Amino acid sequence: MAAEAKKTTGDLSEKLRTQKLRTTIAAVVFVVMAAGLILGVSTGTMSGFGWESISALCPLGALGTMIATKTMVPRAVVSLVIMALLIFLVGRAFCAWLCPSMLITRLRDYLRTPAKRRELAAANHDKMVDIAKYEIAESKAAAQSLSAPSRHPERSEGSSAAQPLTADEKKALTGCSSSGCATCSSCKQPHAALDSRHYVLGGALLSTAIFGFPVFCLVCPVGLTFATVLVVWRLFAAGDMTIAVILVPALLIIELVFLRKWCTRFCPLSALMNLVGRFSKTFVPVIDDSKCLETSQGVPCSRCAQVCECDINIRHIDYGERTLADCSRCRNCADVCPTKAITFPVFAGAKAKAKTGINADEPAVVMIDEEALEVPSA
Repeated sequence: MAAEAKKTTGDLSEKLRTQKLRTTIAAVVFVVMAAGLILGVSTGTMSGFGWESISALCPLGALGTMIATKTMVPRAVVSLVIMALLIFLVGRAFCAWLCPSMLITRLRDYLRTPAKRRELAAANHDKMVDIAKYEIAESKAAAQSLSAPSRHPERSEGSSAAQPLTADEKKALTGCSSSGCATCSSCKQPHAALDSRHYVLGGALLSTAIFGFPVFCLVCPVGLTFATVLVVWRLFAAGDMTIAVILVPALLIIELVFLRKWCTRFCPLSALMNLVGRFSKTFVPVIDDSKCLETSQGVPCSRCAQVCECDINIRHIDYGERTLADCSRCRNCADVCPTKAITFPVFAGAKAKAKTGINADEPAVVMIDEEALEVPSA
């Protein structure tokens, strides 16, 4: 069983081709900027990039600068406008393609034991597939209630009206047990307009106004990553041993290792991107229901939800912790889709509306690898 789990988990990892490309790009950019920082070349960091007369600030840093100084800083305004346009076009792509926090997260996952990786992958697989089974069963039940005669004469004696399935019938259809996901509806996320990240963002901006400097910049993981490079370099190059050598890496470890959900629950920069990303309709993932296994054949797959780094369940959006407003365009979902049903069109507006409804009348004939869909528990 363990060998089979290892094979299927490895198979899923092999399909994440874009993830390897993203990791390489982010690593190269980070090394170049870190080298510039060490050598004193005027490139700055991702929090404040600059080259001769060209300069740009992190959008949160730009906003914090203006609040702290209580003035309209032209450089900060230009940076905000540029960043807003980029987010409008590609959402949170910075998080998936450039942010050094992603590299640390990838390293943390790599350092886990193979058994732990299999355990986490199997648990995530079971959760997502249970949701898919439940939703498919609910769709079948809804269709039956509209077309079939009453299946519960004991509950509606003499009535020809259809009745919804009982909880036991739903469990029988989904394969859930009393200790499993029999009440999947309780897993649905409310998706409120504001979440914990926005409250952290509000606190960061309020503290900036109170103390007169961008307080969050002191604990920003992007800034802390480059600060760690700098203090470690100074330690070995000049013997500069200060409290920062311990404090800076410690803060970074706490944020990205112990607060595993930092990016989706705490990061105020992510919250800022979310506010703009809600209006983005470009390069958003779209599912072709004529190819998707769940809508065309009723096969619970949910691979796209299993590999999403932003906790989005694009097939069953109500069950994901986040919505497409937080999509980082990482393309993991497209890479692992067994029928290539997920695409990233330049403009998703019309296509999204055309392809997100279930078309049960015209099921597609799709060749699938049934073995690849099975991920046993470790």
